[in-house]
Amino acid sequence: MAVQKYRTFVMGDIHGAFKALVQCLERCGFDYENDTLIQLGDVVDGNPQTFECVEELLKIKNLKSVRGNHDDWFNEFILTDYHPYHWQFGGDATAASYLIHTQPDRGVVFRSGGGFKTSLNYSDIPQNHKDFFANQLLYFIDGQNRCFVHAGFDVNIPFLGQLETNYYFDRSLWMDAMERAKNPALNLGNGNNPNFSEIFIGHTPTTRWNMDRPIRLYNITNLDTGASHAGRLTIMDVDSRDYWQSDNIDNLYPKKKEKTKNTAYAKKLKAP
Repeated sequence: MAVQKYRTFVMGDIHGAFKALVQCLERCGFDYENDTLIQLGDVVDGNPQTFECVEELLKIKNLKSVRGNHDDWFNEFILTDYHPYHWQFGGDATAASYLIHTQPDRGVVFRSGGGFKTSLNYSDIPQNHKDFFANQLLYFIDGQNRCFVHAGFDVNIPFLGQLETNYYFDRSLWMDAMERAKNPALNLGNGNNPNFSEIFIGHTPTTRWNMDRPIRLYNITNLDTGASHAGRLTIMDVDSRDYWQSDNIDNLYPKKKEKTKNTAYAKKLKAP
């Protein structure tokens, strides 16, 4: 009898795209009880179903959830009950998602110009969701010395000596690799980072380079394929490097385009 081999997957930035999350898990045949998922952060903000994304991820027995910068901003709200400054970058969609489930008859998100107000309180967040964001990892290193981190790190600083924010905000690892690949005559070396056999990151959408698929440069693979806007969500088998993708986000959430800036819309919203 053949021995069942369970798989390890890595997934890029979700940004509240529950429909895309489910598609990726279904298309790769993910086993919720036995397979491992390393999710690279930014579960929240942008698309309208953050609440559902967290609920789905909590069903996965072997989940390694890495902290993204958007997750950190949401956790700041949970800890302080104040909307962080950076929550203007898609945070209204996260607030609306939680209001639909916690204040269905009175929840309000009102946009005006570049900001918004909301009736969401930190006490509205379910405890298991609070625990989810509190317990996210800054990075994960597996037994094969593969590093999984949201943004990257500063290669000029020892990996364990980084500022915490570097792991979920510093793009220099990826941008340096892009520069080396584009200008080999610069004699900047082969671009491999010797600290790790492989590095998997998100944070910097490949759609910046008009691609909605993963990009690999040297020993770095970028899995953020634009699920926050006009791209796709991607999940990859870290051993075989096969990958599966969701449909285009604009097709999954066409109403995102219809929101106007000066609309009190959360009160009327229904779950997508």
